[in-house]
This record gives sequence, structure tokens and C-alpha cells, in this order.
Amino acid sequence: MRSRTLACAAIALALVVAGLAARRSEAIKAQVANTDEQRKEIDAFNAKFLAAHLKMDTPTILGMWADDGVSLLPETAPMIGKPAIAKFLTGVTEQLKGWRMEKMELDFQGIEVSGDWASEWALEHQVVRPPDADKPAFDGRGKMLLVLHREADGNWRIKREMWNQGQKEHVK
Repeated sequence: MRSRTLACAAIALALVVAGLAARRSEAIKAQVANTDEQRKEIDAFNAKFLAAHLKMDTPTILGMWADDGVSLLPETAPMIGKPAIAKFLTGVTEQLKGWRMEKMELDFQGIEVSGDWASEWALEHQVVRPPDADKPAFDGRGKMLLVLHREADGNWRIKREMWNQGQKEHVK
């Protein structure tokens, strides 16, 4: 009788363990599928970010910022909130009236997604040509770090940005 009870307990335990293993396997598959989907969302965000910069489309760029976003650029005070970032971008755009973006390259790296948060860094290269052909083009390189958050409306937006001057040629 005792051996029969032990056998039943062992079978019950085996079924519980098998059920837990199956659940864990399903959870891992769901997590991988979710991560793949989130990565596609970040890739789409990055493509939109690049396209907006190529067009020098300030309204679209601003729409990609969280209302409480913070931008940390060299030799400037932190820009806290979308109004401060908008003021800065509008000022830059006004200074570049008539200029055209000739080249904008962003090489995004280290993309990590955790739930509604993501971080990534990029090597950036841009060439902006002035309207006066006698003046030299701006040819700049930089390194950028973005922290993104999926907002209540489901869109990824920039919560934090840090940028600094890069080297003439990036070494990979």
C-alpha cells in the first residue's frame, strides 16, 4: 500500500514538473516572439528617425520625443522637456535656412529592449550643404546614445539623448 502511494505521488510530481517545463517553454517562445516584434518596432523607429533628419523635418523629429525628454549635447545646458528641445531645433533650423542635407548616416548598434524601454547607440555622419556654393559644407561625425520608451499611445519616443563629437573616420 505504501509503495502504491509513493508511486502515485511520484507520478503526480512528474506531471507537475512536466507541466511547469511546458509552461516555461511556452513563456520563452512568447518572450522571443515579443522581443523580435519589439526589435522590428525599434528598427522602424530608427528608419523614421533617419528619414526625418534627411529631410530636415523638424515637426516629425519633435514628434519622436517624449514630452519629458532630455537632450544632453556638448557645451550646452541639459534641454529638459519638449518645449526646450523644440526651441533648440527651431533655432538650428533657422540658422540653416536654404541649406540641404546631402548625407545622413546612422549606424545603430547595441539595441537592447526590455519591456517598454529600449536603449541603443549610433555612429552618425552628416553632410549639410549651404546655399552659397562658395562656402564649405558642414561635414560632421558624432556618437549618439538614445533611451527610448513606448508611450501610452504605443509609439516609441526618445526619453534621453546624448551626443558627442566623433572621429573623422569611425573605427569598427
